[in-house]
Amino acid sequence: MIHASVAIQVLPDVLDDGETVRIVDEVIAYIESTGLKFFVSPFETTIEGDYDQLMEVVKQCQLIAIKAGAPSVKSYVKIFYEPNKQILTINDKVDKYMEKNCNELNQ
Repeated sequence: MIHASVAIQVLPDVLDDGETVRIVDEVIAYIESTGLKFFVSPFETTIEGDYDQLMEVVKQCQLIAIKAGAPSVKSYVKIFYEPNKQILTINDKVDKYMEKNCNELNQ
């Protein structure tokens, strides 16, 4: 049962867009390596799972960005936690829009 979800936007403090993308890609690769369910969107990545594990992922995202070369990093984090109830999953929230969005992007 899923009790928590986090949306995180990691903003490395670099001037070059290519470098920003490279660092963010490293952060996303780390998130993927955790085995948690995640969803990447243009402004943030949503991750769902155990609350304590998600808090560790948020922490590590900062460290990964610094290790990847960012002199500093700003992150915006949204947390939804309901310990006694199943929360809406990523799929519950976005599946109904996915096909429509994909079709519009391909036009």
